[in-house]
Amino acid sequence: MKRRFLSLCLALLLLFTLAGCQKSSSSQDDANKDSAQQEQQKEEEKTPEENTDDVTIRVAGLKGPTAMGMVKMMDDSAKGDAQGNYDFTLAGAPEELTGPIVQGEFDIAAVPTNLASTLYNKTQGKVQLAALNTLGVLYIVETGDSIQSVEDLRGRTIYATGKGSTPEYALNYVLTQNGLTPGEDVQVEYKTEHSELAALLAAGQADLALLPQPFVTSVLTQNENARAALDLTQLWEDAAQGESVLTMGCLLVQKSFAQEHPQALATFLKEYQESVDYVTDENNLDEVSTLIEEQGIITKAVAQKALPQCNIVCITGDEMKTMTQGFLEILMNADPTSVGGALPGDDFYYLES
Repeated sequence: MKRRFLSLCLALLLLFTLAGCQKSSSSQDDANKDSAQQEQQKEEEKTPEENTDDVTIRVAGLKGPTAMGMVKMMDDSAKGDAQGNYDFTLAGAPEELTGPIVQGEFDIAAVPTNLASTLYNKTQGKVQLAALNTLGVLYIVETGDSIQSVEDLRGRTIYATGKGSTPEYALNYVLTQNGLTPGEDVQVEYKTEHSELAALLAAGQADLALLPQPFVTSVLTQNENARAALDLTQLWEDAAQGESVLTMGCLLVQKSFAQEHPQALATFLKEYQESVDYVTDENNLDEVSTLIEEQGIITKAVAQKALPQCNIVCITGDEMKTMTQGFLEILMNADPTSVGGALPGDDFYYLES
């Protein structure tokens, strides 16, 4: 009897032990399963943009103020010190970038502001304005002392660059607002690149030209008879009666890129702002001038003198939108073709933080 009772107790003990082990094992399995499910959910919730190393941004710029603001960023990228991955291309004239932008060969491009509007209309809204990067930098330069006012341009021939972009339309607006008709009262002949026209002025082969900084400084350095006769930025503001700022250059982004890679774009804009801050800090003038020369934009000696007059900025968000709208409205009223035939819609402005 005692033996049967002892056997029964041992059997019950074994049964409870096995049940406990099974329960413990089941609980552990459930915990492991829950943990795995949570990890899977986290992975599914992650967007590809949480790792910007997978995205290489193709960036284009022009050899002038629109690209000078990102030379520090370009240098960091070349050294492997940038947060994002970038592939930079610099061109000598806007028309070199227009086709590739339309074809989607660049994700971000530094171009004249009016060209961004034109491309928005041409691509039916496939590009957006991400930032303003250059304000007024245009001057009428002459060899001599005959130009003291806009009226003094009557009957003269001005050599210029930037046909079909901001320089042409800004000049036409200023001339018209001062009672002069381009092509009749004033003749304008266009050259392809800033450097080409600057060389003609420096050599005395042209006597009157519209040029942006830093090429103005380059001419003044090489030709002692040359002078900056008229500041087109001031003339623009006078003609617009304070209702518009001459916003020369900008950063545009492909809309599809902005939608698909918001974090990569945010990283780019952050690094671009840091680059602009570095470039415009007078304490970095010597190093930045070296970087500008290394990128083939202009010589170090000229860059050192010109940088403070280049109006390099990084303006985003609502301020960018307000400044650009006022500028484009004036261009639209003066010549609809200057903005692509119509003012861009609100979706033209990339306002994401």
